[in-house]
Amino acid sequence: WPYCRKRCSYCNFNTYVVPAVDEAAVRACLVREVQTLLRLSQVHSVSSVFFGGGTPSLASPGTVAAVLEAVAVAAHLPAGAEVTLEANPSSASTSRLAGFKAAGVNRLSVGVQSVDDAELRILGREHTAAEARKAVEAARGLFPGRTSIDLLFGLPGQSRDAWAQRLEVALGLCDSHISLYQLTLERGTALAAQVRRGALPTPTQDLLADMYQTARTVLVAAGFRHYEVSNFARKGALSTHNLSYWRADQYIGVGPGAHGRFVPRGEGGHSREARVQTLEPVAWMREVQSQGHGTRSRAVLSPLEQLEELLALGLRTDEGITHERWGHFSPQLSLQAVFGAPGEARALQQQGWLVLDSGGLRCTWAGLAVLDSLLPDLLWQLQR
Repeated sequence: WPYCRKRCSYCNFNTYVVPAVDEAAVRACLVREVQTLLRLSQVHSVSSVFFGGGTPSLASPGTVAAVLEAVAVAAHLPAGAEVTLEANPSSASTSRLAGFKAAGVNRLSVGVQSVDDAELRILGREHTAAEARKAVEAARGLFPGRTSIDLLFGLPGQSRDAWAQRLEVALGLCDSHISLYQLTLERGTALAAQVRRGALPTPTQDLLADMYQTARTVLVAAGFRHYEVSNFARKGALSTHNLSYWRADQYIGVGPGAHGRFVPRGEGGHSREARVQTLEPVAWMREVQSQGHGTRSRAVLSPLEQLEELLALGLRTDEGITHERWGHFSPQLSLQAVFGAPGEARALQQQGWLVLDSGGLRCTWAGLAVLDSLLPDLLWQLQR
């Protein structure tokens, strides 16, 4: 769902603020693309569905219901399948969320971003801290144990103490799942321009690292499992959908700018393809209406490219890459054969960043915090 009511100051996602949305037309195109791509993939069962954006909570529950019905008809959507919707606090009233629940949503991800009004203003969010609290309480009432919140850290002028206080407030707010993202200043955004002009200060790299380590320590002490670089869950409330990305499962991307990774068996394909749908909503709708889908680019992924993705994504999780999953993509060369030999990976193990054992290849607690700096060496060893 690519539409938003307002563009946030830090956002460079594929989002659109328009005077009016022809929702019936968008819904028809989403349904048609679901049907086409599921037929193309020939998958027999869908384990999870995620409505992302933009601001999917601006869509009507009827649109969500129509998409889920299309999935259930074109493939199989088991009764317990995880169905997540991203919601903004400004479009997450109790009655609206109840409508999404009736439509088939059973997990909610609330874009809180900050629990401080001054920070929310810097971020250009439309909601206040009080509205965020209200939205999360409503979500928890309807989706107990299946409500997640997003938080940003490393905001201009934010201190480590201020961040620690925000975390404490967030802990009181959220029951089961928290996603933490370091604010990235993207070119072309309003926030990046303010920082460039010197109107706002940015935290140092050392302070950002401190904030991240503080968050990990606080959340783990509160009973959360740090199961992925940016994600924390307790009481087993891991995101099934996001885990499927990190485990390099197949997925289908539907809607403007959506990405997918699947084998188009319906066309006689045998190799996984990377697909991206047309970015601009009006152009995307035109393509869906004329050919059933709006796929703008498709590329067959080589066996090496698939292993590179598996490595970069799998190491983001605390479970890492199991021997079994690696073997699915690399039947000839085992994890042990690639990373157990003398070389970069062994050096990283000796330095305490990586573990390779009977469970597979994974980062240590220290390694997870610096994964981006470990990957180039590992990818280099894999390519050799």
